[in-house]
Formats: sequence, structure tokens, C-alpha cells
Amino acid sequence: MHARTITFLIVVSMLLPSRRTSAQAVVPPITVGDATIAGSLRTRGYSWNWFGDTPNGEYMYPASLLRVGIFEPHTRADWRAEFAFPVVMNLPATAVAAAPQGQLGLGATYFAANGNRATAAAVFLKQGFVRVKQLGGISGQSLTVGRFEFNDGSETIPKDVTLAALKRDRIGQRLLGAFGFSDVGRSIDGVQYTLARPQLNLTAVAGRPTQGVFQVNGWPELRVNVFYGAVTRPGGRDAHASEWRLFALGYDDRRDGVVKVDGRPLSIRTADTSSITIGTYGGHYLQAIDTRSGPIDLLLWGAVQTGSWGALTHRASAFAVEGGWQPRVLESLKPWLRVGFDYGSGTHDPAGSRHGTFFQVLPTPRVYARFPFFNLMNIQDAFGEVALRPARRVTLRSDVHALSLADAHDLWYSGGGAFQPTSFGYTGRPSSGYAGLATLADVSGDCEISARVSFNVYYGYAAKQLVTQRIYPAGNSAHFGYGEIVLRF
Repeated sequence: MHARTITFLIVVSMLLPSRRTSAQAVVPPITVGDATIAGSLRTRGYSWNWFGDTPNGEYMYPASLLRVGIFEPHTRADWRAEFAFPVVMNLPATAVAAAPQGQLGLGATYFAANGNRATAAAVFLKQGFVRVKQLGGISGQSLTVGRFEFNDGSETIPKDVTLAALKRDRIGQRLLGAFGFSDVGRSIDGVQYTLARPQLNLTAVAGRPTQGVFQVNGWPELRVNVFYGAVTRPGGRDAHASEWRLFALGYDDRRDGVVKVDGRPLSIRTADTSSITIGTYGGHYLQAIDTRSGPIDLLLWGAVQTGSWGALTHRASAFAVEGGWQPRVLESLKPWLRVGFDYGSGTHDPAGSRHGTFFQVLPTPRVYARFPFFNLMNIQDAFGEVALRPARRVTLRSDVHALSLADAHDLWYSGGGAFQPTSFGYTGRPSSGYAGLATLADVSGDCEISARVSFNVYYGYAAKQLVTQRIYPAGNSAHFGYGEIVLRF
């Protein structure tokens, strides 16, 4: 059965419980003494039809991620230990093509990252840390030491529901994220300092990312150093809620034998063994205003980068501008309309001494690229979005994206950053001097069936443009869909 038919049936089944509005029972926690045991099991079925409509690019596979943790909160200190058990099965053995076609979807990425195995599984420590609170006797000051997950931009949760949703879906994890969408994820071995006050939050993180993401073994850490610091300040009245953040992110990649991905010839890139050392500086601003016709919102995000890309000087930038409106019409559906434009710079002269491609560091790219064949590197993304909330625990969403390369002299990039000691973490395919990448349309449904069970589906359709047409001449589109069920305990 074709991927489009499968995902259509999943979407239809999703709509059946969409009017569920009854109160959900409170689930008591599982305790052992003063400690609490909690966890989740997420199971997905994926369907891919990669660009080109070739047999090797059309496949399905299942995957599951079990997380089990135990934690004990106290007034002055917390501790947590959590293990992850990822399993991916029936991975496609023939979906890795010769360059420039490369890996035909994430099923091929999992296959290659796990030693060309069709089935891979592992158990590893996902989180293990101690958090000292009221550090130095100062209220709101804490220090976390160990292995933990961290998402940049998510240091605070606004009280305003519109701003909280924007931070979750349009700000967090742009540059540094746990990559929770993948079937393994990413953690950080290090320290986190936080000073949380009602009108100010200071956060600093230093550490090394773990392996994982697409590789099921998440035990080891990478020879990559990250340093992050941010100040966040909420403001405004209830009807005029706002927030701003300023941040700095340092990245130092000293892995040996890893060939950088950029527009230079392979021989030059192989000979360039110098490290990547980049500083990213930026911020965001959010504003939500309640009007007679419905709440409106504004989102601004931007960053500049300096440093070195091996032997090259690195200078790059990126920004996002978005606006939204929640009209007071069809209030039973609670519509939210959004438009926006994302930009990540590219390299105009690959033979020059300057690398100008915005480097997305260690993000969770799927938050912003729901059909994950692109990211924020050398990209222009103009989009429109409609979200509906027909019931308290149901959200339906559809996006349309016009995607093109920011610079036609650079590559088409995809990926989410370092996750192995030997592979770079991003892939690049030639543009052939064109800019048009694809037109993406998608739809998703999320339903919290109960306090312990949720069900989510997604389907995306990408119509090829000149860049993808030159690489994948057969067929004219790509399809990606999945259905997942999440159980919590």
C-alpha cells in the first residue's frame, strides 16, 4: 500500500476521538520510599517515499523508545537516574545510494549509523544528575551536575498560554536540543547553573553532548565542547504579554578524522584537520496582545556567528520573523493562523577563504522541519500555518512551506549535528547552481486520549523543485508519514 494511503487512514482514525472532552482521571505516581518511578513508552510506525520515487527510497519500519527513571525531590537537592532502551527494526538495507543521492530518508540514516544492521537496540543512561537548590542560601539559585537534557530557549515557561506555545514550538531547540523526536535522543554531560527570579532568569551550561540521536548506543560522549549562557526576562501586562532573551553559544569540535561538510572539494576537506570553533550570539523577542478580534502575536529570533571553520574564517547569520492571529470566529475550533519567514545564510564562494553557511550546532531540527529533509543551514523558508483545537486535548495542524536555498552556490543541507565520533552529523547535496528546493505541505493530529495515553499522526508531501529534480530525476515528489502512540507511567 502506498505511503499516502497508509497515512490517510491513520489521519482518519485520529479524527474519531477528536470530540472527547470528559475529565481525565489523575494517575497516582509509582513510589519506592521517598523516590518516584516514572517513564514512557513511545512506539512509531514510519512510512517513507524519498525523492525520486525509486523502490529503494520507499519503505516502512517501526521503532520504540522506552524510558524508565527514578527521582527524589527535596527542598535543598534533587537527584534523578533514567535509562533509555531504543529499538529500531526492519531498517532498509538498500536505501543508501551513491553520491549525490546519499541516504534516502532517516531509515537509511539509522541503518548506516548502527553498523548497517536492519535491527538495532541498546540500553544506556539517558539522565543521571544531582541538582543542588538554594545554592549559597539564595532562593532560586541551583546547580545541576551530571548527565541531563537541555533545550536552548526553554529556560522559562511564560504564564501566557500563547507565549508558552510559541516558545515550545517556535523558539526552543533551534540551536541546542535533546533531539527528542529521534528514537534515541541526545543528552549533555556537564553542569548547569540557574538563577530563577520572577522577572529574570540566568542560565549557563557547559559540557559535552552524548552520542545517540540515530545511533542506538547513547553511553559515550563526543569530543565536542559546548558552552551556553542566556538571560531571559518576561514583561508586560496580562493583555500585553512579552518576553526577551539574549544568549551566547560556544561550540568547539575537536573530533579526529571527521571530514567537514561544505562546498569545497573532498580532497581539500579531507586535508583540513583543524577544529571547528564557533561562537553564536543572538536573542529572541515575543509579544502577545489580546484584541477584540482575537489575540495576535509577534516572534523575532536572530543570531550571528563568528569563529573558524577549520582552516576557513566563519561568518554567518540567521533570523526568523513570524506573526499569528487567533480570530474569535469558529470558537469551537479555536483556530490559530500563522505566517513566517526563516533564513539561514549560505556560502557564496566555496573556493574562498570564508565559510558563510549558518551552522545550526546541535539542534532538534524536526521541530522546524516537520518533514526532515532540510534544516536552518543555507535555507529560505516562507510558510503559512493553520492550527485547530476542536477539543481540549486535540490539536490539528497544517503547514505549507516554500523552500529555497539562500545561496545557489552552496549545498542543500540536512541533519541535526554531531552524534558519532566518525561522522560529521550533517549531509550536503549539490545545488547545481539552482535555488528552488521544494514546496512542502503537511498535516498532523495530536490527541491526548487519557492522562497516560496519547496518539499522534503526521503526513508530509514535498513537491520537487530544481535542486531536488537534478539529484532525483525520477518521480516528482516525496512523502513521509508516521503514527505513534505514547504510554506514560
